[in-house]
Amino acid sequence: GGGTVFVPSVPERLDPDDVWSTIEREQLDFLLIVGDAFARPLLDELDRSASERDLGSLSVILSGGAALSAPLKEELLAHLPTAMVIDGLGSSEAGGQVSHVSAGGKASTGTFEMTPGNVVLSADLDAVVEPGHAETGWLAKTGRLALGYLGDPDKTARTYPVIDGIRYAVPGDRARLLDDGCDGLGIVELHGRDSVTINSGGEKIFAEEVEAAIKAHPSIYDCVVAGRPSERWGSEVVAVVRIRPEHEATDADLLAEAERHIARYKLPKAIVRVDEIVRSPSGKADYRWARSVATA
Repeated sequence: GGGTVFVPSVPERLDPDDVWSTIEREQLDFLLIVGDAFARPLLDELDRSASERDLGSLSVILSGGAALSAPLKEELLAHLPTAMVIDGLGSSEAGGQVSHVSAGGKASTGTFEMTPGNVVLSADLDAVVEPGHAETGWLAKTGRLALGYLGDPDKTARTYPVIDGIRYAVPGDRARLLDDGCDGLGIVELHGRDSVTINSGGEKIFAEEVEAAIKAHPSIYDCVVAGRPSERWGSEVVAVVRIRPEHEATDADLLAEAERHIARYKLPKAIVRVDEIVRSPSGKADYRWARSVATA
């Protein structure tokens, strides 16, 4: 595209001061981040030094790879009122799929305008659902797709099903297609990755949905949700949380906030407090670590 890519001076870890200083020094207009794991420390640095910085060149913050919660979007827009925050949803298997734009101080998360070439497939991967369909299905994409996974025909068949002669990529995101949106294509309501779904008491509970509900409390710095074995429920939901410095919140406080956003049966059965949430270098949640903490 003829543009210029700037890599942070400190590539081994996220250095918020380095990121904002690079944007200010080079007058960059586009910042790519990975969800809350990047946004929270970047915001902490802005809270400390925003009055000393000239970030007027920055017009777009694009988040991908992990969820960016609505409260953090609102904080970013408060610091950078002329910028827009974009959620980009896609994968290695499907490429970019759908996006959501927040601007002007108003933010939401978890819903995306459907675009041509993207569909929601039924839970059994045997049909394309129409807008307004009540069933939770799979977000999928048609068009130019990868041939599959090298040397793994079984995984290729699962990820790239053929329905009525059309080949789809199904990376693993569960979604509903709401009867709304422009051009009659509908609104995608994203529920989360099936790989981190918790089956509790016969109900499927999506970890990312519970994480967003817990993060809505102003005392939460970070949160990862995992399941652990339960004699009563088979598996139960546990929230592993990091509380913001100089903040206090009881379990009852956190559950009361979460209940405003999700059904009661999805609420965590336990909350574990930690000093640090373990994530990959790219900022994605380490669900294996979270399960070990929840179980221990």
